Amino acid sequence: MWTSESGIIGVMRSSRTLICIAALCASLAGCSSSSNNAKPLTPADTAIRSGPAPSEFKASFDTSRGTFLVLVHRDWSPLDADRFYQLIKIGFFDGARFFRVVPGFIVQFGINGDPRIQEQWHEQNVPDDPVKEKNQRGTLAFAKAGPNTATTQIFINLGNNSGSLDPQGFSPFGGVVEGMSVVDNLYSGYGEQPQQPQIEGQGNQYLETNFPKLDYIKTAKIVP
Repeated sequence: MWTSESGIIGVMRSSRTLICIAALCASLAGCSSSSNNAKPLTPADTAIRSGPAPSEFKASFDTSRGTFLVLVHRDWSPLDADRFYQLIKIGFFDGARFFRVVPGFIVQFGINGDPRIQEQWHEQNVPDDPVKEKNQRGTLAFAKAGPNTATTQIFINLGNNSGSLDPQGFSPFGGVVEGMSVVDNLYSGYGEQPQQPQIEGQGNQYLETNFPKLDYIKTAKIVP
């Protein structure tokens, strides 16, 4: 069963001329008009253009339950590591709830508390990397609803799930190296009740109203 996710290049043209006749000016004006009508880049577009992640890096998650530390190995799953790095760098996870906590299976997060921000990432799918590492306890992978559908949602394995998740294409890109007890103790009383379409459409307002005990990420940042 898939771990469900509810789921540019700007072309710049330049022209240079010494003599401008009327027909050529009209042509250039047409090009300028087309360029001016181009869709503005969103923060998501800018983040994706930021380049690849380092070969290894650490991310610290300060949560309502305590702090845990993630070590990412880019060679495990390069495209997923890049996306995780992009999201951390722009503070995407700050304020996000751990909305799906299934003891012995997974903890899932990665829907931004502001629906306007989440919408920017809706079509920014990450192509699947080959599965090189096993979905063992403490490893992180992107959630998805089928092949090549990962965007921003991530899960942490609470148990050894390699037998069920590896064959489905979930590719770990890192793991918790400190504070796994914090992850184990994230509030699990709501199970799988929070509905992902409502979270995406209403953000934290929906969760705060209906599931107020959910733990959340205060800040997530790259650390030395």
